[in-house]
Amino acid sequence: MKANKLQRAIIMVRSLWTTFWISSKVLLKNTFGTMTREWFDRQRIIWGSRMLSYPQVSYTIHNPLNVEIEPQHSYVVMSNHASHYDIPLLFLTFPKGLRMIAKKELFKVPIWGAAMKAGEIMVVDRDDRRQAIRDLAIAKEKMATGIMPWIAPEGTRTRTGELLPFKKGGFMIAMETGATIIPVGLKGSGAILPPDTWDFNIKEHVDIYIGKPIDTRNYTRKQRDELMQDVETSIRSLLGQAQA
Repeated sequence: MKANKLQRAIIMVRSLWTTFWISSKVLLKNTFGTMTREWFDRQRIIWGSRMLSYPQVSYTIHNPLNVEIEPQHSYVVMSNHASHYDIPLLFLTFPKGLRMIAKKELFKVPIWGAAMKAGEIMVVDRDDRRQAIRDLAIAKEKMATGIMPWIAPEGTRTRTGELLPFKKGGFMIAMETGATIIPVGLKGSGAILPPDTWDFNIKEHVDIYIGKPIDTRNYTRKQRDELMQDVETSIRSLLGQAQA
C-alpha cells in the first residue's frame, strides 16, 4: 500500500532520528573505550528492527537446510540488492558478527560515517587500486576475528528487480580468506522503497531465503569465474529467476 505524504514524512523523520540516536550512542561508547562487538550487534539489531517497523515491513526467514554459523570459520554473506532496506533485513537475519562492506562515500556522512567506522563496518575504495588492496587486508584481519561481511556482488541496487552482472571484488575477498559464501535471496524488498524515489510502500512483506553454503576452498584461483557463476545460480534459484 502506497504511503501518503504524511506517512512518508513520518517514516523519514523517524528513520533519521533513529540513525542519529544509535550512531551517537556508538560514538559515545567508543569514546570511552567501553564498546564491545556484542554491544554493537545489539545496537544494529535495535536499529534494524526500528527501521523496518516505521514502514511496517514484515519478513519471513526461510532456512530449509538449517544453515548455521560455525565458530572459528570465515563466512561471507552474498545476496541480491534491491533496496536500502536490505541492510536492516540482513542485520536481523544474521544477529551476530555481520557487517557490511560499504562504499567510501558513506563514511563521509557526519556522525553516521564515524559510527560505521567505530562499529567495524568495512570500506571499499573502488577508484584506488592500492587503497583497495589495503582495504582487502583490513577485511581479512577482521574476518579472522569473527566478523562476517555482507557483500552485494552486483555492486549496486538493481532498478528492475533482475540481478545485475556480478563484480569480482567480493569473490576475491572470499577466496583470499578461504571463506564459505552463504547465498541469500531477498524477495520483495525492492517494493518497500523503489530506487531513486521517496515513494514508500507500507505493510510490504519480504521473504529471505538462505541457500546452501558454498566453500571457496573447493575452487582454485583459475576457477573464480566458476565460483561466481555458482553463486549467481544459487541466488537466482532462491529468487525464482531464470538464468540470464
